[in-house]
Amino acid sequence: MNQTISLVISGMLASVLLAGCAYPPSSSDGGPPSAQFTQSTSTWSAEIRRTRDGIPHIRAADWGSLGFGFGYAQAEDNLCTLADAFVTYRGERSAFFGADARPSAPATFGQPRNIDSDFFFKLIGEQANLDRFRAAQPADLRNLIDGFASGYNRYLTEIDAGRSPGAHAACRGKPWIAKISADDIYRRLIAANLAGGSVRFITPIATAHPPSAATTAPRGALDAPQQTANTLRFAIGDTPGIGSNALAFGAPVTHDGRSILFGNPHWFWRGPDRFYQAQLTIPGKVNVAGVSFLGVPLIVLGFNENVAWTHTVSSARRFGIFQLTLDPADPTRYLIDGQSEAMTPVPLTVRTRRADGSFETVARTLYKTRYGPVVDLSVQAAGLGWNAQRAYALADVNADNLRAFQNFFAWNQARSLNDFIAIQKRYAGMPWVNTFAIGRGDARVWFADIGPIPDVPDDLLETCTTPAGRAFAGRVPGVPFLDGAKSACAWRVDPASAQAGALAVGQMANTVRGDYVGNFNDSYWLTNANAPLTGYPRIAGATRVEQSLRTRYGHLLAARLQRERGGVTRDALETAVLETHSMSERLFRKPLLDAVCTVNDALSNLHDACEVLRQWNGTADIDARGANLWDEFWMRITRIAPERLYVAGFDPDKPLATPADFNVDNPAVLQDLRQALGGAALALRLNGFALDSRRGDILYTTRQGARVPLYGGCDEAGYFTVVCARRPLDAKGYPMDPNGQGDSYVQVVTFGADGVDGVEADTMLSHSESDDPASPHSADATRAFAAKRWARFPFTEQAIDADPAVTRVVVSAAP
Repeated sequence: MNQTISLVISGMLASVLLAGCAYPPSSSDGGPPSAQFTQSTSTWSAEIRRTRDGIPHIRAADWGSLGFGFGYAQAEDNLCTLADAFVTYRGERSAFFGADARPSAPATFGQPRNIDSDFFFKLIGEQANLDRFRAAQPADLRNLIDGFASGYNRYLTEIDAGRSPGAHAACRGKPWIAKISADDIYRRLIAANLAGGSVRFITPIATAHPPSAATTAPRGALDAPQQTANTLRFAIGDTPGIGSNALAFGAPVTHDGRSILFGNPHWFWRGPDRFYQAQLTIPGKVNVAGVSFLGVPLIVLGFNENVAWTHTVSSARRFGIFQLTLDPADPTRYLIDGQSEAMTPVPLTVRTRRADGSFETVARTLYKTRYGPVVDLSVQAAGLGWNAQRAYALADVNADNLRAFQNFFAWNQARSLNDFIAIQKRYAGMPWVNTFAIGRGDARVWFADIGPIPDVPDDLLETCTTPAGRAFAGRVPGVPFLDGAKSACAWRVDPASAQAGALAVGQMANTVRGDYVGNFNDSYWLTNANAPLTGYPRIAGATRVEQSLRTRYGHLLAARLQRERGGVTRDALETAVLETHSMSERLFRKPLLDAVCTVNDALSNLHDACEVLRQWNGTADIDARGANLWDEFWMRITRIAPERLYVAGFDPDKPLATPADFNVDNPAVLQDLRQALGGAALALRLNGFALDSRRGDILYTTRQGARVPLYGGCDEAGYFTVVCARRPLDAKGYPMDPNGQGDSYVQVVTFGADGVDGVEADTMLSHSESDDPASPHSADATRAFAAKRWARFPFTEQAIDADPAVTRVVVSAAP
């Protein structure tokens, strides 16, 4: 039976399979069912049309039905990942997978031990928190969420009835695959909301506990703040490699006089936070396309007939740390202006599975303060644990941000760029991203880092940062680390702000321009390299600081495109953003060759490596020979202190040109360069790869049992096209499948003058719609991405119907 016939029959059988099965389901924890249904669930019905690469175009008559179709489609493509994620957000991983195991795929919350993950998600997923989040959403959005949960359940019912016998083999029939309630979606939304803060501290929050009576501060830890800086193991709260590229060009600088938007999040290829591409339509109400996260029932990045938008991860911190001075009589009490205040104990239990299959219950009591939960950072830095004298609390500004998905919901229906901007300013709810947007018939481009940012003015930082906090800032710049013993050191409350403790909109970076705006995960400072933005509080992002190699590349690319005769064109932009040059190669390959690879090196042990780099075309395209050697060399070079490696250090007045030039006049640096190149060559040989191996021989993903060679590289080397395995080289090369990150959903959008008929969007989804190897849509879009093949998105009814791959199915909740 072919796929089209199967899908049509599935629609005809919907009422038979689901007769008498109108949801809502009961909640997984035995609590009350999701009672917020404001529509009759029995009337939910949606048409799902799939076009090339399996993209679902979901059309319905109301919000509940739209959610129903979207939940069904996501489950059809990604059931195992979704089910695993819902277990995570409910805090039930230990019961199914064991306390010490970890999630198999990376996510914004990392890959913590299951037991720690469970306690954390139970803490943030308390019923009162879910109820508060739900109550803040508009009725139509609640209906969308309720419908999504039931659409997921509808698909699960079909699987349980024996449908699609070859699908979802990794999880089918497993005890952890269960129906969900709307509460599970709210848990998922809360987790996404906190991705810029709390969820990066799962283990430090879940393991924080009061000291025993004999515990004291580590000797010297509180009196020698430099010790804290020196023992800090990583930049707390950062996720290496996660980010994005974004460029928007205004009509005055484009060839055809229309604004153009490019967006490319560098994101997860596996796991619960991967993107899912879709179109959502209620005629006369909403018609929006783009991507959502798995488990999120609306579009978070994309376009409708009036606006297009994209995001990059903001460099502004969304959290802070408060140093607590404890009551000498009780380490679960802390002093505020000399008065003792009790922490709030939160007793929690987690069910765990032992190795023999039996179960036990583990209990922990976690503690909250007026600032946030107590956090134990002693693993990262000596002296930042909970002892008899000091404790530390994590304050997450998004813990009180109930507006993020209201904002997305309104954007999905935005009528113009002015409307889009007004929505962002009204909600100020974007939790941890910068925003770029263009509008139909509008010559301008929009950039904003408007969302919850802690209201910590510069003078508050100067007055209230503790000695340990000043040392901490040397390694983790931008995180406010304040004295929690003084009420005067709390985050400011501005009546003009959308929420207490967050900056007002007027204090956050934004600009409307006619030329270009771009961001590559440095701060707002060089949004336009010709007109730097300044004057905002330090908490909003750093200015006059060294920029990443990718940022330098991105702005030079923007300048190059604008210099083209006649202005920026779509074709030139789509070609340029998939080029695989790196800034490190452009700046430093020739100096390396000149310094290390002399004309007399024929007998040198570096001769072969030098020849490969001389012959290299400078790209990381699939067939390029030399990129593998260069990247291994560059990885070793980055371990050298910049002040030693470069002749010219960073100059804030030349941010796109510095640092520059290897310091080859220093014999020690010259020796470092030789050793780095020799080490790179040795690493390739020891792992079975030739020095001139092709990029695609080493960088690849596996789809349906076959390798798909890839192109690009990692952010650290300054590649604009990021495809990064996030693992050291071994005999397998750089496979993307375990932990790969990089180009994910890529879009270039312009608008004509004819409303819905004027949407011109070219897109790619690098990792494909489905992560089920049995699905035909687990590999098709990946192969298109590997071939650099853009696809015009079929946005109109006519374009959808004309797609040669189109299939149709109607899914309904009841007869």
